[in-house]
Amino acid sequence: MSRRNFIRNSGLVAAASAVSFPMLNIRSAGAAETVKVGILHSLTGTIAIAEKSVVDAEMLAIEEINKAGGVMGMRIEPVIEDGASDWPTFAEKARKLLERDKVAAVMGCYTSASRKAVLPVFEKLKGLLYYPTYYEGLEQSPNIMYTAQEATQSVIAAMEWLAKNKGKSFYMIGSDYIWPRTTIKIAKATLARLGGKLVGEGYYPLGHIEFSSEINKIKAAKPDVILNCVVGGSNVAFFKQLAAAGITGKSQTILSLAVSEEEVSGIGADNTVGTLTCMGYFESLKNPANDRFVKAFKAKYGANRVTGDTLACGYTSVYLWKLAAEKAKSFDVAKVVAASSGLEFDGPEGKVKFHTANHHLWKHARIGMFKPDGQVDMIHESPLIEPNPFPKL
Repeated sequence: MSRRNFIRNSGLVAAASAVSFPMLNIRSAGAAETVKVGILHSLTGTIAIAEKSVVDAEMLAIEEINKAGGVMGMRIEPVIEDGASDWPTFAEKARKLLERDKVAAVMGCYTSASRKAVLPVFEKLKGLLYYPTYYEGLEQSPNIMYTAQEATQSVIAAMEWLAKNKGKSFYMIGSDYIWPRTTIKIAKATLARLGGKLVGEGYYPLGHIEFSSEINKIKAAKPDVILNCVVGGSNVAFFKQLAAAGITGKSQTILSLAVSEEEVSGIGADNTVGTLTCMGYFESLKNPANDRFVKAFKAKYGANRVTGDTLACGYTSVYLWKLAAEKAKSFDVAKVVAASSGLEFDGPEGKVKFHTANHHLWKHARIGMFKPDGQVDMIHESPLIEPNPFPKL
């Protein structure tokens, strides 16, 4: 891994401060000034099932901030681009947002593949990306703020709880790219520490829809737990084929690390009922900020719409950028980055705060069971977990 892309130590602020930044596009619009913010997600393609709604949450935050007076009196002007579930397209659109649109920051990406595609663009052009998706860790960039869990903040807590409460033989399955591979690597190391047994594992490309052979292997292995790291639209086929094979939450412990309430709306609640998920956020969380968020989201987009982890992280990202810019009294990337160190926010998932050195948030790991209505009944909540993007495995 390159030194530029993987910065291990706490020199982030210094690194960011040592570079120059593009002129921001702040322009007059009558009596109001505006500052542009990029929104870069997949609106089409296989990842759109998980990513389109993140745009809705980010746009809701922008609307709320604008109604409350904007950022330092400036109205946020969103510029939305479609990454189309295609990594070169993400890189192209990131360059367009930074070079042509001169955005102050970008809320964007979902998969690690898309983030890896845009990372060199943001580092070269000195932009700032807020990344709202749980991911594998192993990265720390002066130009990215990570607002969801890195892998150790979810899978370790999940494995410990499962081994204690559900059994110690595991079958692990995931999509074939860096997040599932790394997450399962951490899961296997944790399983070994706990004295458990791996009885099988399998990986499939994003968008894969034929899991019957793997399901036959799972049935033959008879694991206590299926750890699911399948991502995106493939989960629709995976859960339907599991159910068709008689493997359901009633008969088998299945815990997913990339299935939230939003994905269930596409998979079908009847196919996920009784299965488990581990996230930092559930729509059913009870706190004032989440009550406001869920109410506002449904009022804007429809009573049948649901929220989920990445939606909450996307929504929180916009507010974290606003708070950092106001603390810095500037949209300059270096100053916003410096102001983010230790920054706290009471968001839909409760209080979160940026680590003082590594650009990640302290997070809760929450385990819940999907109900027939697609919502989650929380059954375990960890204390706030310090981010550790470079675990020793």
